[in-house]
Amino acid sequence: MKWITRFCWIFVGVLFIFSGLIKINDPAGTAIKLEEYFEVFGHDFGSFFLAFKPFSLPLAIFLNVLEIVLGVALLMRWHLKTVLNFLLALIIFFTFLTFYSAYFNKVTDCGCFGDAIKLTPWESFTKDVVLLVMIVILLATKRYIPGQKNYSAGALVTGIATIFSLAVGFYAILHEPIIDFRAYKIGNNIPALMKPSEPLRYKYVMEKNGEEKEFEVYPTDTTWVYKEMVALNPEAGPRITDFSVWNDDGTFTDEVFTGNKLLILVHAVEKTDKDAFAEINKLVEGLQAAPVKSWALTSSSKQAFDVFRHEQNLAVPFFFTDATVLKTMMRSNPGIMLLKDGVVVGKWSRNDVPTAEEVKSKL
Repeated sequence: MKWITRFCWIFVGVLFIFSGLIKINDPAGTAIKLEEYFEVFGHDFGSFFLAFKPFSLPLAIFLNVLEIVLGVALLMRWHLKTVLNFLLALIIFFTFLTFYSAYFNKVTDCGCFGDAIKLTPWESFTKDVVLLVMIVILLATKRYIPGQKNYSAGALVTGIATIFSLAVGFYAILHEPIIDFRAYKIGNNIPALMKPSEPLRYKYVMEKNGEEKEFEVYPTDTTWVYKEMVALNPEAGPRITDFSVWNDDGTFTDEVFTGNKLLILVHAVEKTDKDAFAEINKLVEGLQAAPVKSWALTSSSKQAFDVFRHEQNLAVPFFFTDATVLKTMMRSNPGIMLLKDGVVVGKWSRNDVPTAEEVKSKL
């Protein structure tokens, strides 16, 4: 029992730190997931959940930092009983979320490990159940956890972990994630990621007389009733499935991937940082003679963006892209992405607008 307890102690502590570090690297991504949950709960349980949406980002930072701090405090055996009680409450909360997502198929990606590790809803729920069992074991057998020799050291290390976590989170908000796990990271070829890496293979789940059977080739026997089609190699599917660029004249997705494009991403004009556009306009002007076209992509309406770009003197053509896609491409609003024949060669947040020379050097 002692060795089981110590294994659970180290495993739970390390996993909470790992999960928290991945997510505090991109708190805006966690905030997007929280918004999804609030929308689902607002629809299913009561509209008062929608009142939490404006606080998604502060809540994301709090939960991500809490995961790291509790993991560090657990490993340091600092306030052990209190920490275990907090961990139990947190994992019960997470287990409910992942069960609800899996059973009702509401939020298909819980974001448990951000964009670094994708888990299905049932995989996420299973992971949380395992952690729940381990934390219960730790509460019941905490006498087997090695005692703390230096209380002050535990307080110091936990305090440093808190400050470090907050610093990483605020840096990611002001700039971009330190480590980019998204499909639109620098070096990625967007059009290539919109295609499967190999032909997709499927199996067909059919039913007849109460019996279920799987076929790799669709049966010709019409007495079998189709139930579902399941991919055998889902990892080979496209990593990007929803990227599209359009305006009233048609679709311009292919044109984005031709030549050099400086994309100014504006998620929504009412939430964008207008102070950044003085530097962005200076950049656009400095690139007029360069072999690069500047485009604006937005999810706002044509009327709203037309008024906005005249207010900001943003002299570039604008196109439309899905709001979720824009938030995935860049957390910053506005943000700047540089493409060379569809390959991402540069990304800058609203606080890091580059000079024209810096952009030219990337090409």
